[in-house]
Amino acid sequence: MSQQQLEWQVQPNIQPPEVFIEEVKHYASGLPGHYAAQLLWQRGIRDTTQLAGYLNPNLYQPASPFEFGQEMRWAIERLLEARNSGEKVAIWGDFDADGITSTSILWDGLGQFFAQYLQLSYYIPNRLTESHGLNDNGIKALAESGTKLIVTCDTGSTNISEIEYAQKLGVDIIVTDHHTLPTERPDVKAIINPRYLPPEHPMFHLSGVAVAYKLVEALYETLPDVPQQPLEDLLDLVAIGLIADLVQLSGDCRYLAQRGIERLQQQLKKRNRPGVARLLELCQKSGDRPTDISFGLGPRINAVSRIQGDASFCVELLTSRDEKRTQQLATETELANCRRKALQKDVALDVNKKLAQLDLSTTSVIVLCDPQWAVGVLGLVAGQVAQETGRPTVLLSTEGDLSENAIARGSARSVNQVDLYQLVNAQAHLLHRFGGHPFAAGLSLPVQKIPLFTEAINQQLRATVGTPDGTPLPPIVQADLVCTVRELGKDLFRELKLLEPCGMGNPVPKLLIQNCWFESMWNSNTQDFKGRKVQYIKTKFKICDDSCQTGFEGIWWGHYKEDLPKGRCDAIVELDFNSYENSTKGIKPHYEVRMIAVRSLAQTHSLSTTSQLDWILDCREESLVCSTDASPVSLHSSVLPVRECPSSWDELQVWFRRAQQTNRKLAIAYHPPEPIPPDQIWLQLVGIAKYLSRTGETASDDQISQKLGISDRTLQLGLDALSHLGFFVKQLDWNFQISFHPEESSPSLAKNAIEQFIGAVQEEQFRQKYFYQVPLSAIRAMATQNAIS
Repeated sequence: MSQQQLEWQVQPNIQPPEVFIEEVKHYASGLPGHYAAQLLWQRGIRDTTQLAGYLNPNLYQPASPFEFGQEMRWAIERLLEARNSGEKVAIWGDFDADGITSTSILWDGLGQFFAQYLQLSYYIPNRLTESHGLNDNGIKALAESGTKLIVTCDTGSTNISEIEYAQKLGVDIIVTDHHTLPTERPDVKAIINPRYLPPEHPMFHLSGVAVAYKLVEALYETLPDVPQQPLEDLLDLVAIGLIADLVQLSGDCRYLAQRGIERLQQQLKKRNRPGVARLLELCQKSGDRPTDISFGLGPRINAVSRIQGDASFCVELLTSRDEKRTQQLATETELANCRRKALQKDVALDVNKKLAQLDLSTTSVIVLCDPQWAVGVLGLVAGQVAQETGRPTVLLSTEGDLSENAIARGSARSVNQVDLYQLVNAQAHLLHRFGGHPFAAGLSLPVQKIPLFTEAINQQLRATVGTPDGTPLPPIVQADLVCTVRELGKDLFRELKLLEPCGMGNPVPKLLIQNCWFESMWNSNTQDFKGRKVQYIKTKFKICDDSCQTGFEGIWWGHYKEDLPKGRCDAIVELDFNSYENSTKGIKPHYEVRMIAVRSLAQTHSLSTTSQLDWILDCREESLVCSTDASPVSLHSSVLPVRECPSSWDELQVWFRRAQQTNRKLAIAYHPPEPIPPDQIWLQLVGIAKYLSRTGETASDDQISQKLGISDRTLQLGLDALSHLGFFVKQLDWNFQISFHPEESSPSLAKNAIEQFIGAVQEEQFRQKYFYQVPLSAIRAMATQNAIS
């Protein structure tokens, strides 16, 4: 997708109260603090008591590991039993960066209580032959070696059949994970998963590595006199896994990442983890920034399993204190990353050829397959394609298997807030295996079912969200602040750094530089640690504007200098500081910008703006003030506000017509949706049914729908499910009367009906999330079409 096709959004310039700015200044010594205050205010950090713990980890109180409740106590009891009886314990990890660091945390942490290699071992599945999660062959091998307890990390929540198989072999399982929960609790000794906590809990967003850390923390608190190493020595590994896994960095996630980066940046000097220190040297990072993980350490750890399949040695790389051995392993990791880049480029070229043969105007989800593609890099390429095309992308490979029963395996990546997990999971009946989250997924399916899967998943997305003609919205790039080239540099960087660590839910601030141009442009291939060229292009430049006479250094990864437009432009960039110093290569610490998006002013001005209806106002940021393209507008009688977040374009069309008929401006003024977990909504509905049946009172469908925050259509599915539990629902005029007859219940039918209701609630919540974030330009485009039709 060309840069011109991106949807640009600029955050409204909402000035925080002066008292808030003054409070921020306490943490920005000698700086104005305006930019940091504006960003914090935009991102919902508005309480000065909340501000202290957010900016200073010393003032934050992390949650106790025992807030996981009985599950954590059961886990500790079983570990103590294994320790006291001398049982063999195995850690079952995963092969990505979160899984590797999780395994390393348990290896180092549990290793304070269990003799490593004698009583404690670990198992990492092979990415290319085993995939994610528990599997019977691995469990059998561990059982035959005498293992009596498996502790999973970053996996295991939904491996019901594998857990049952382990029990048959006499192996107990403790699950530590953060992925999707099963419908019923698995029969394990304990399952520690933050998804069981309320969404507002500070540990709700913990990744696998952070959950593993909490287990070790609980064991340290239970047996404080046993460990020989401080618990805090594990925090650098926690930070690597947290940031590499792209979880929301809020609450305890943010706190652990802050503390972990403090430890990580000491590695080049202290080298208490020589493998981590050597990796930092190889990727020319200092460890003091979250981007040192997301662009440096994370990709290198992930590259091993992508290229070799078996990433077990990465645990030794991260935990061994043997300088010579870890240097050898770090070199092997770096070579795998170089190979990954080359493979990624080859697959990307093939994918682009196939894309050229697709009619993207009729494609909502891209699904492509090839027998020659390396499975390990498909997720990376799928992410690139999704960003460039604005469409969720699924890439599959049969890796040369041309048999009639061939299974295609691959990865999927999402874009524009499309919930990929729900989208793919709706086609579960066509799949062989599937797992993931809203942004990324891994899957496999019979090759012969790919055409049916492609058609079904496209229909599913078109029925859910999209532009009026059924095609997806263009990718959105959002600028947080508008600044000039003159403002780039140390002071602005120090203000922006207050928000770190950045990640999901707290993205790296993006700066819009208007009316700029580029000088001193040149591009080259990157080099590996031996100075050999790697086929991965980058362009360096100086960005200039009228605010100063000298330009500012910048870099654009994956682009040639010819991709930079000539003449005046608008650019969206991230401000960075390359703190790595290597005098032998002439690399000195320096500030630079990283290009995110750019567009020519000549092309921008030639774009038609007649379709942008100025009577539609965007008021989603503030409840009393609306922002248009020009200036704030207070809500009054000439404005028709949309207060409830819609879940379909049809709902918005009703408001369009209402505004036109009453000759008023339409204000999109709904607040961000705060969804209740669907299973809790089901329990609330059951509670309402029990109350009405017990008291004999009645309630209207509107009353129940509003109470639960669901539509009438979804409520009807819930009432159908209640009927299978023995509730009899009778319509009396506009109200429902409910009675309970348990002898008429049908548990087998109820289970499917309940799952259908919960799925409908999830879909509604997904739609509401989408419509809260849909760009104003798309709403205006829909209004234009509605007016024409």
